[in-house]
Amino acid sequence: MGQFLICGLLGFGISFGVILMTLRLQRHSKSKFTGGRNEFHHADRAPVSRLGGIGLAAAFVSVAILSLTVLRRPLTLESAGIVGAALAMFGLGLWDDLRALGARRKLWGQVIIATAAYCLGIGINHFKIPLTSHIIDFGFWSWPVTVFWLVAMTNLINLIDGVDGLAGGISLMLMLLMSVVGGATGCVSLLAAGMAGALFAFLRFNFPPARIYMGDGGAYFLGFLIGLLTIASSHKGTVVAALIAPLFVLALPILDTSLAILRRGLRGLPLFRADRRHIHHRLLESGLSRRNVVLGVYAFTAFFLGLGFLAFWGRGQYLPLILGGAVLAVLLTAGRLNFSREWFAVGRVLGNSLNTRAKIQYAVAQTRWLAMEGTRCQTIGNLCEDTGFIARKLGYDNMHIRLEDDERTWRITPVNGNDLCLFRHKLPGHRCCFIELGVSSLKTEDVTSPAGTGAFVLRDYSILSELLAEGWAKAIVAWEKQNQLPVSFGARLTPAPEKQPEKIPALQTATT
Repeated sequence: MGQFLICGLLGFGISFGVILMTLRLQRHSKSKFTGGRNEFHHADRAPVSRLGGIGLAAAFVSVAILSLTVLRRPLTLESAGIVGAALAMFGLGLWDDLRALGARRKLWGQVIIATAAYCLGIGINHFKIPLTSHIIDFGFWSWPVTVFWLVAMTNLINLIDGVDGLAGGISLMLMLLMSVVGGATGCVSLLAAGMAGALFAFLRFNFPPARIYMGDGGAYFLGFLIGLLTIASSHKGTVVAALIAPLFVLALPILDTSLAILRRGLRGLPLFRADRRHIHHRLLESGLSRRNVVLGVYAFTAFFLGLGFLAFWGRGQYLPLILGGAVLAVLLTAGRLNFSREWFAVGRVLGNSLNTRAKIQYAVAQTRWLAMEGTRCQTIGNLCEDTGFIARKLGYDNMHIRLEDDERTWRITPVNGNDLCLFRHKLPGHRCCFIELGVSSLKTEDVTSPAGTGAFVLRDYSILSELLAEGWAKAIVAWEKQNQLPVSFGARLTPAPEKQPEKIPALQTATT
């Protein structure tokens, strides 16, 4: 018990000190140490540092050194693989925080790092069927199963990092669980205890209102580390309660991610596209404060943490009963929050999603073209004209754009301004710049359909406005980066002097 306390205190102290130093550096050099990419879906928030993961990684390294030296835990290939692979995943996420890599590159990087961890002996080699003594040997499939587990855990933590304190709190509960599940298996429990202390310190700065975010570096690091520790503590690769228990704690992220993938797939949206339709976003839209949303999710996750402990201590014997309790808790919570209405109206939701799929895919193609136009247009005014052209094709009746020096309105079709449904999106990194798209309220009501269908039509226009605004924002950022000019209608490129055509000497015909 004393060793766990020492590791926890060390993790807390290192994480607290490094994060405090990061915040001070940010104050002295506002743009240099924010680590900030301008997120379109977080454009309404004030700039907040995304480098909180540095404090978590520093605490992890310190605890690892302590456990291997002072506490004299044996250095094995597995423990070396845990430390090395976790830090490599942190490096990938930090790189993305400083300079966006794109979803495809990040996924390939995660797969490569997970494969390296497997080659170092961290793998799911067997599967023990609960309530029986039968063990399935994966053989060759051990590699893809291990990679899938590690990549899935990595992205689960990243996907729930949408509200201050949410990902950090859930990760803290997972680390507390792993400090118990790990038992005496190498340095697994000590690392988990140290990271629990580090997360306590991180939440001191990340709880609403957040002063620092963990960023992709911290989220990737925590998710991947949790995946590594669960495998290492599962008794030499046999999947038993040590792997099942963390899944209960991750019940909400797993449910949220599954619904997000299903929702995006049915609508024809990119599967890894960020949006504001996760469960925590819907809770915020219902009127709850960020603090209340986080505390509510904590309570929900704490209940499932208890189920995880039961699954581990019972070694899977009570798994059917525990699963039944988990499903009942999810249904009761969803019913209380009015989420289950759409879940059970499968036919209606599926039909509406498929009906709008073609139009959304068309909008995705148009906005990709618009994003590429950012490197070709001579002025931002021309870029906005192209945006208005696409807005007309998508069915909008009005477009209003505000930049640093002026604002302009494009009336695509004659509609009374009082009859417009407006969708406004801010330009990331520019507080006063935005695009506003208006559509006639008559278009958002389908009089030929049953009551309530109009809400789905309005939601479709909301999604189309987000796609168009994303393409416009990417084009503006590309134009600004390439030309190093302010985001204003008056900014224009200085035409390059025309080159005089070179005189080509006349060909002389040789005579004999």
